[in-house]
Parts: sequence; structure tokens; C-alpha cells
Amino acid sequence: MIGPFEFESGGRKYSCTIEKRTTPPTGVWWWFATSDDQQRYAPFEAAEKDTQRSVKDRIVKFYEARLARLAMPEEPRKHWGGRPPKAVAAAKEAEQEEMGDLD
Repeated sequence: MIGPFEFESGGRKYSCTIEKRTTPPTGVWWWFATSDDQQRYAPFEAAEKDTQRSVKDRIVKFYEARLARLAMPEEPRKHWGGRPPKAVAAAKEAEQEEMGDLD
């Protein structure tokens, strides 16, 4: 199994290590940190067949996908009142039936 290593990609410096996770899912995982992010990540388990190249490719792909998701505009959450008309009608009907049971 390969040991810790560092590399640069896209203007970022990545530091990679293999460490045991103490929380589920347990096992031996690849951890990495980047020069422009205070968070560390453990995106996948370490395997005997790992090479620096394969780990590098997976880490860069993971991190770039993460940055792309973060850059996407946030989808507005709908208030309960924004439910489709059928759902509103069904909710009102259920409420009326419930109220009728109380009489």
C-alpha cells in the first residue's frame, strides 16, 4: 500500500494520507486536505491496488464535483402552502373529516 503524498492540481495543493476512521463506516480511508479549504475529507476507502495516480484522479474528481455543487444556486424550499392544489385539497378534506369525528 502506498504512503502519504502531496500533489498540485488546478492551483491547489493536496495532502493525502491513509488513516483509520473512528466513526462508521470504519476501516482504512484516504483522507485529504487542500490548501484553500480548512475541512478534511475521507471520500473513499484505501485499497491494495491504489496508486498515487489513481488516488490523485479520484480525489481531484471528488473535490471538483464538490466545488461545482457548492457553486450551484440554492433551490428555494417551498412553504407548505406551496403544495400542489391536489395535495391542499386532500389535506383540507382530511382535516374536515377529522373535525367531523370530533362532533
